[in-house]
Amino acid sequence: MSDRYPYTAVLFDLDGTIVDSAPGITATLAYTMQQLRRPIPTPAELLAWVGPPIMDSFRDLGHLDLEESLRALEIYRAKYLETGVFDAQVYPGVAEVLRTISEARIPLSLATSKPETPATLVLKHFGLEHYFDELAGASDDELRSAKADVVAEALRRLAADGADLTRPVMVGDRIHDIHGAGEHDVPTIYVTWGYGALSETAGAVAVVDTPAQLLKVLGLAPN
Repeated sequence: MSDRYPYTAVLFDLDGTIVDSAPGITATLAYTMQQLRRPIPTPAELLAWVGPPIMDSFRDLGHLDLEESLRALEIYRAKYLETGVFDAQVYPGVAEVLRTISEARIPLSLATSKPETPATLVLKHFGLEHYFDELAGASDDELRSAKADVVAEALRRLAADGADLTRPVMVGDRIHDIHGAGEHDVPTIYVTWGYGALSETAGAVAVVDTPAQLLKVLGLAPN
């Protein structure tokens, strides 16, 4: 099987790649900043927060110090699990991609900066978790949240399963996916239906606009 397809294992981002989770995330972020009595970014500005590790966004985009960021995380996590986690939609055609990868018996792992608990809840809510061999994400305590660390964990789990990791590939929508996977010499297929800008595609092995194009790049398009 290792020579049948261009890639021997696939890692998938979640937010902006599998699901449009921005409504629940941005609403929860706005609530969090309100509780902290900090200026609330506009909805458009909050889109930039979706994808990167949330502690990085609190620091870099919210300009919070570490103590404030930890408080913000506490507020955000409780509210998101209560009301925001299921305020999302699966992008059209993506479930078919996951099903096709699974049916081709290509090892498939989630690799998301979202903590594993809400990430797993989302996939189960939409009936997608059974397509995956592993569900790797940020640790719930956020100690593992950098994309490179998440990719490393996904690769570690797949290796423990006996997966062929000679030609793995990452699928994601942000430059963090490209850089994080790149630290492990894993190329990234960049999808344009997510939250990133075209300026973030530098370094991607391919850029696709539709799930059908993604299947073609993965060597899984129907004949």
